[in-house]
Amino acid sequence: MKTLITGSSGLVGSALVEFLFSKGYSIQSLRRNPNNEQAHFWATEAIDVTGVSHYNAVIHLAGENVADSRWSSAKKERILNSRVDGTRQLADYISQLAIKPDVFLSASAVGYYGSRGDELLDEMSTQGQGFLSDVCEQWEKETQRLTDMGIRVVNLRFGMVLSPKGGALHKMIPPFKVGLGGVIGDGNQYISWISIRDLIESVAFILKNDKINGPVNIVSPVQTTNKILTQSLGKTLNRPTFFRIPAFVVKVIFGQMADEMLLCSNRTTPKILLEAGFEYKDRSLDETLRFCTDSN
Repeated sequence: MKTLITGSSGLVGSALVEFLFSKGYSIQSLRRNPNNEQAHFWATEAIDVTGVSHYNAVIHLAGENVADSRWSSAKKERILNSRVDGTRQLADYISQLAIKPDVFLSASAVGYYGSRGDELLDEMSTQGQGFLSDVCEQWEKETQRLTDMGIRVVNLRFGMVLSPKGGALHKMIPPFKVGLGGVIGDGNQYISWISIRDLIESVAFILKNDKINGPVNIVSPVQTTNKILTQSLGKTLNRPTFFRIPAFVVKVIFGQMADEMLLCSNRTTPKILLEAGFEYKDRSLDETLRFCTDSN
C-alpha cells in the first residue's frame, strides 16, 4: 500500500513509519514548505497529481506541539493554524489528484471531549468546552470535504501516548528519578492513555478495516487517574511519590494549559476499536511503564 504521511518525524509518525515499512508499505513523507509561505503550506510541488503514481492512503499527523511551552496568544494561534490550515491545504492538494486515496487518517485528540470528571466518554459523546476542544472540532471539520469526495476518513482521537522515546512520560521521568514525582492537584483526574505499540497497531488495523470511519478513540480500554499513574511510575522507578503539586500552583506556572491538560479529567473508552475486534497488547499500566522506562 502506497502511503503519504505528514508529521513523519514526530513521536507517533516516526514509530508508525518504521512499523508500516516493516509490513511492506511504501512510504512517502510530506513536509512543510521550506519557504514557510502560508499560500503553500505543504511542499507538494514535486509530487505528481496525474495519477501515474497515486496513493492508497494518506496519514496526516502534523501539528504544532501543544505541550512544549506555556500557551501565549501566539502559541495558541500556531496550535490552531497548524492543524486547521494544514488540513485544509492538504485537502486542497488531494482534490487535485486524478486518483484519490482510498482512506485519509487524520490526527485529532481526546481533548475534543474536554474535562468531564468521571463520565465515561466514547465516540458518540458530545464535544466539550475549552481551547483544545474547539481546536479538535475545527480540525476534524476540515476533513469533511474529503468525505464528500468519497474518501473514507478517520479522525484519530489520540490519548496520552506512553513511549520509551519521548512524549509526556519522557518529561515526567527526570523529576521522578530524583524523588520529586508526585500527584498533580487532587490526583483524581482521569487520564486516557495508550502505549505506542498499541497505537501503531491500531492505526494499521484501521487502515485495513474499510468499515471504520469517522472519529475513533485511540486509547487503552483501561483508564487510569493521575494518582494511579503517579504511584505506578514511582513503583516502576523505585522512587517515592510523596511530593504533591497543588492545583493553584500548576495554574500559576502553566496558565490555561493547566486546566486543559494537567488538571483535565478525561475518561475515554475505545468503543469502536473494541467492537471492531482490535486486540490490545498492553492492557497493564505497570507493564507498559516498565517497558517505557527500561531504556531511560
